[in-house]
Amino acid sequence: MPETRPLDPDAIEVWLFDLDNTLYPASCRLFDQVDVAMGRYVADMLSLEPAEARALQKQYYREHGTTLRGLMDNHDIDPHDYLRAVHDIDLSPVQPNPRLDAALARLPGRKLIFTNGSVPHAEGVLGRLGVGHHFEAIFDIVASDFVPKPEPAPYHKLLAEHGIAPTRAFFAEDSARNLVPAHELGMTTLYVQHQAEWNVDAHADADYIHHRCEDLTDWLESMLESAAA
Repeated sequence: MPETRPLDPDAIEVWLFDLDNTLYPASCRLFDQVDVAMGRYVADMLSLEPAEARALQKQYYREHGTTLRGLMDNHDIDPHDYLRAVHDIDLSPVQPNPRLDAALARLPGRKLIFTNGSVPHAEGVLGRLGVGHHFEAIFDIVASDFVPKPEPAPYHKLLAEHGIAPTRAFFAEDSARNLVPAHELGMTTLYVQHQAEWNVDAHADADYIHHRCEDLTDWLESMLESAAA
């Protein structure tokens, strides 16, 4: 599907980026570890067999936005305990990315992380990539009161707390459904596509996707070069 509008980076005041499978490629399979840890947590917490736990994990993701929100709503679990458990992973598959570092340095304006994960997880990933110094804040699932994307509330809270004008903001995400509220608020959207089986997205060709790519670094470099030409 062609891009619906050109992007002038100087028209963007705030660049918002999802974290997992957006700032780093899904091909490194880091989130597979989180996925397994979530299934293990559900199995242990609810005394389920692995297959039952995985089915429930995916059901909660579909129905509640995150497995965590489903567990909170239906089983009153401690969200902090959950976040510690599912982010206790090996970050070594994420490699330093000097090209991403250079591209982010060329972007005018402010930069923030907007994730359904946790601040400690985001800090670890950003540290591995070598790009953490570019971001003024990480707006995580705790900051959003454990209400996940794509619910509208965290988008509104993020904008209010950080003084962001949505029509001058850009949001890059690997889950197309999480771009819906961003588009409705007036943000420019980028869909970072990948083929992980848990992220098959029925909305991938929707008109609220203004730009799309398979690799964020490649897209940023190309966009910046086009703007400079």
